[in-house]
Amino acid sequence: MAVTDGRIGPPGRINHYIVPASSATVHWGYFSRSLQPVLSVESGDFVTVETLTHHAYDDHTRMIEGDPGAESVFLWTKHTKNVDWRGAGPRDASIHGRGAGPRDASIHGRGAGEGFGVHICTGPVLVRGAEPGDVLEVRILEVRPRGCRNPAFQGRAFGSNAAAWWGFHYNDLLTEPKPREVITIYEIDATEDRNWARAVYNYRWVPQTDPFGVVHRTIDYPGVPVDHTLVEEKHGILKDLRIPVRPHFGLIALAPKEADFVDSVPPGYFGGNVDNWRIGKGAVMYYPVAVPGALFSVGDPHASQGDSELCGAAIECSLTGTFQLVLHKRERLAGTPLAGLDYPLLETSDEWVVHGFSFANYLTELGDKAQTEIFGKSSLDRAMRDAFRKMRHFLMTTKGLSEDEAISLMSVAVDFGVTQVVDANWGIHAILKKAIFAGEAGDSTEHLSVALTQLPPVV
Repeated sequence: MAVTDGRIGPPGRINHYIVPASSATVHWGYFSRSLQPVLSVESGDFVTVETLTHHAYDDHTRMIEGDPGAESVFLWTKHTKNVDWRGAGPRDASIHGRGAGPRDASIHGRGAGEGFGVHICTGPVLVRGAEPGDVLEVRILEVRPRGCRNPAFQGRAFGSNAAAWWGFHYNDLLTEPKPREVITIYEIDATEDRNWARAVYNYRWVPQTDPFGVVHRTIDYPGVPVDHTLVEEKHGILKDLRIPVRPHFGLIALAPKEADFVDSVPPGYFGGNVDNWRIGKGAVMYYPVAVPGALFSVGDPHASQGDSELCGAAIECSLTGTFQLVLHKRERLAGTPLAGLDYPLLETSDEWVVHGFSFANYLTELGDKAQTEIFGKSSLDRAMRDAFRKMRHFLMTTKGLSEDEAISLMSVAVDFGVTQVVDANWGIHAILKKAIFAGEAGDSTEHLSVALTQLPPVV
């Protein structure tokens, strides 16, 4: 169908909008309650959103060249930087870094935003009528790789994996040189006929000088152009290995209320950089609304990732997703499983997945310096405690179990796993199989939203 003002179909009914990725439709490295929306929709509308990986400049030829949207976002020359502000830091890039490693006080002036947040986020999309206390249901209907636009690589898509300084492994290397950061480029079949990825080559990061003359000795700022004449490409790696492709969005977020600008790296109650590979096609996410309009954004697209995201990144690969946004008003949630929801809840046809974090809401728990201190305070112990408490609450309220019943069931039938250990606010997820409740009256596989809305079910 023809597209007019981003909308497919006539007005006055459920519409389908398209949000392309361009320098005019993305915000880079932060969430904000103050952002002007790129689109406004009604509950029940469909939105197709293009997303770009912030790692695309790891291989410009394969991941940017010939792609007008990507070229628009990544354009950075001596005189022009299309998306200048990258991160929640100051626009003038004048303050010192934070935390450990490349965030310490010896590094500063990296660029506008300081890279205090790294993800390219498409949006935000305003949902009309959304108010604090409501819940936004996000139905993920389709996820497709963004094919390479360079004719030399037709039919293929590419992604980058960075084994970087923020990875869990970085200070525990065996072989020299130590420390080191390594980029691995992967190829994916953009036609989706092949459901696995293969490694193409890797290279060690060496100091790169950006177009404004700043030297980046580590991967300390997003979107720095990599000069491939300075790196040594090593081909023939991971030979004959097939990595299962499971496309998903590492980041789906609503705007948090606690600060005007929030770093995109640590996840929280608002969603954000949760990095759970299960958040892909067919999944449904539920998020608590914190600000008027919800302000929905999508980014950090992945072709594949393992639980933990150990080295600091997935196969970071640009994707396009189609979503249906369904608003559940607070006054209709009493007595339902979504009443009082204060964390991102994942549902599939077979499972409910509860997300726990080291700090359920680090923005309030850590005070005025939360966005700095979160980088040094995370632990899996805290994340496990949070996931346990959330799953206990879910079982007691949604399924009506006593506390003793819930605790026993968690021990014998709920799978707790490490979502990620690299996003500052570490994550543990708890997976509850719906089949456990097959003996209940009614259909145990029915989605939570079916009883809450008269809109058509997910198709």
